[in-house]
Amino acid sequence: MHLDHPVISSLLPVILLILVGFLAGRAGWVRGESVRDLTHLVFLVLSQALLFRTMSSVHLEELALRPIFEYFALAAVLFMVMLFIYGRDSRASVLALASIFSNTLMIGVPLVGLAFGEPGLVLLFTLISLHALVLLTFVTVVLELQMAHEQVQAGGASRHMVRTVGLAMRNAVIHPVPLPILAGLLYAQTGWGLHPVIDKPLMLLGSAFGPVALVLVGITLSHAQVGPQWASALKISLVKTVVHPVLMVCVGWLLGMRGLHLSVMVVAASLPVGANVFLFSQRYQKEEDAVTASMALSTAMALISVSVVMALLPLLPV
Repeated sequence: MHLDHPVISSLLPVILLILVGFLAGRAGWVRGESVRDLTHLVFLVLSQALLFRTMSSVHLEELALRPIFEYFALAAVLFMVMLFIYGRDSRASVLALASIFSNTLMIGVPLVGLAFGEPGLVLLFTLISLHALVLLTFVTVVLELQMAHEQVQAGGASRHMVRTVGLAMRNAVIHPVPLPILAGLLYAQTGWGLHPVIDKPLMLLGSAFGPVALVLVGITLSHAQVGPQWASALKISLVKTVVHPVLMVCVGWLLGMRGLHLSVMVVAASLPVGANVFLFSQRYQKEEDAVTASMALSTAMALISVSVVMALLPLLPV
């Protein structure tokens, strides 16, 4: 492949920016305690501008929801399979979530933007707007049922599930990722457009998101400790970056998904473990070390899996 090949030209900037962050972290230019502040900058400032601005010109009739539903259906089935493999307890729920939950924001957005342009981003943002809401709420319900069962078995009091599920759904919507997407989509329906005074700052902030997010991924990898959790991290990473995209290709093709829709959904499935899984594991104090290690290892493995996926997708018959 030449450097101007679409796969290389899309992936090489991603790899180089992650490498820059990794080297900066290793050199000590960005300390571990600064990563949280950088994460807040990316999630609470830069991503807000990018997500809102992109969706502020999209009309509801332009959204393709069928590939999104098919993506979630496959993710739910794969989650249940991994849940049974890991042991069907609350610990297993967290590990199974790591096997299906992609880093669609920090890695997916820059990659899809470079490879497929704004049409690909609109489809990815539609997925992102529901990603945490659907998957985290679904897994929260499963995990809370398991923990309630485990608590009763241990002689404790049962939990009120309706309140727990309602709180989970609220937290999934009032979240830095889906909220600006939904707000931008609602604003788009007014037809007012964005005045240049507002649009220009949003554009500048949004354009900074991709490079800063990828450098932050590299910095995070430089501080990760994989060794003690190598076996668990490898198992999760193989399912996330190999099994998930292969199943997405097969299921999507059989259900009639083609072209841009299939490409974006398969690339999304091939992405590494998302940061929300780490926050989820911390909240429930389940498998934090294994999830952290799998985020690091799956990010390294995704550089290969995404490259292979993007190279092979154009070879599929139309």
